[in-house]
Amino acid sequence: MKASHIIIVLIIFAWPLYYLYQLQLGAVSFLLLAIFFLVITIKETKKLRAQKEKELPREKIK
Repeated sequence: MKASHIIIVLIIFAWPLYYLYQLQLGAVSFLLLAIFFLVITIKETKKLRAQKEKELPREKIK
């Protein structure tokens, strides 16, 4: 995911998350942000793993 997309998503969701914070539900907004960054990390890890597999040919076991 591009950095610009991440920033746009965070800006869009800033108001609802701040609203939850004002209602003393800051833990919910923190949880949602943690899940968002977890999903981004998983996508990036899959992408890096796929690139690594393409670059290194696997050796055959004799």
